[in-house]
Amino acid sequence: MTAEAMLAGDFATLSDLLRAHAAERPAKPALICDGAVLDYADLNRRLDRFAAALQRDGMQAGEAVAIVGGNSIPVALAFLGALRAGCVPAPLAPSATDEQLTAMVADCAAPILFHDAAHAGLAVAARKVPLDTIGGWVAPEGAEPDRAEVSPSDPFNIIYSSGTTGVPKGIVQPHAMRWAHIARASAGFGEAVTMIATPLYSNTTLVSFLPTLAWGGTAVLMGKFDAATFLQLSELHRATHAMLVPVQYQRIMALPDFDRFDLSSYKLKTSTSAPFSAALKADVLRRWPGLLIEYYGMTEGGGTTLLVCNAHPDKLHTVGQPIEGHDIRLIDEAGHEVPRGEMGEVIGRSPAMMTGYHGREQATDAATWYDAKGNRFIRHGDIGRFDEDGFLVLMDRKKDLIISGGFNIYPSDLEAVLARHPGVADCAVVGIPSEQWGETPVGFYTGSADPAEVQDWFNANVAKTQRLAAIEKLDELPRSAIGKILKRELRDAWLAR
Repeated sequence: MTAEAMLAGDFATLSDLLRAHAAERPAKPALICDGAVLDYADLNRRLDRFAAALQRDGMQAGEAVAIVGGNSIPVALAFLGALRAGCVPAPLAPSATDEQLTAMVADCAAPILFHDAAHAGLAVAARKVPLDTIGGWVAPEGAEPDRAEVSPSDPFNIIYSSGTTGVPKGIVQPHAMRWAHIARASAGFGEAVTMIATPLYSNTTLVSFLPTLAWGGTAVLMGKFDAATFLQLSELHRATHAMLVPVQYQRIMALPDFDRFDLSSYKLKTSTSAPFSAALKADVLRRWPGLLIEYYGMTEGGGTTLLVCNAHPDKLHTVGQPIEGHDIRLIDEAGHEVPRGEMGEVIGRSPAMMTGYHGREQATDAATWYDAKGNRFIRHGDIGRFDEDGFLVLMDRKKDLIISGGFNIYPSDLEAVLARHPGVADCAVVGIPSEQWGETPVGFYTGSADPAEVQDWFNANVAKTQRLAAIEKLDELPRSAIGKILKRELRDAWLAR
């Protein structure tokens, strides 16, 4: 069957699509990284040899293959090769601690771990294979694996949460969920040259990387993000697509020589994973050709909203409307739906939903909500409201809500004010325990201004209940690899004083 026919059907596997592309467009570049180019024919052969080696070493369909390393062709081959063998790739963050990595390998029960040089000493029960030696580990040229039979409900991969709220949880995403991501892309991805500037262990990356390959496009992998290098590679490869997190847009747009780069090849830029300010969206719209789309959703799945910024310049403060086939509702503390216009916790249901948290039934149950008809929804953990046009306005993570003296204080409201100060470059507000108020807001920022001056200015521009009890100037705010501010680290560091 042709790739076009498979993509028009109800379900297809990524491995079958890659085989079809290898037959139909063998010389088309599939992966580019650090000057190396892998076309679809070569990619297909390498995946066969990789999968055959996994089967040779006793790996069974459905078993996890753990992978830890930065973006590279070997990491991509390990991920895609595991799928071809019918296994379940479990990409892990190199930035995690050795203790966390050891726990994640044990949690997914991976019999094998592919690792970079920095993690050669991990004490795991799994067999360890260095990523830089897989050329000698794979099966001989011409080897073919036994074909793996896959159903939509089978696990596609396990993505581990960032651990910002505790021990990382393994999010099991089925083939049906990944197919939903592929199917909602368009034929334009067949000619896409997509910049991959976020880590392959992140769902943010995979929702761009996997559809690019599924449709027969070209993925350009960046080992480590650098704003100037991103623009240079975009110009060199005539990039058409990119998924970037907001902090990356911020760094790119702040480059003094941004306007000298030829970005006219761009058709679509997308963003997700963290708050994307209306001012930054507007700047991207003014100066960077092509569509700008913001997605709001979760690695766990649930509901997704979409904001086409070019079409709705008056809605840049929102995250858009639910996409077709996605049911997003808001509920109160008691689990009851709230009327339109009122705030509530976001819950969502769609074809793209996790199976659950690996080995954590209670956590899976806690993240689940059912409507009166028994339909399953996933709790997003965010507080939001729908405006009069059905656009979703996000307030904060539910866990970040500050309750001070009985008043609900939304850190995002305070951060929006703090960001207006000309001497503040980046900022965050967290709740700190208070004997008098229960909790009280404390601000953190980077920039040139004096802390006392910023606090006085801020407190003069907000309601009495919103005033900052303290503020601290930092060289930089702690962020995850995909740009989320790690508020727990800020809170813990403050309390540890």
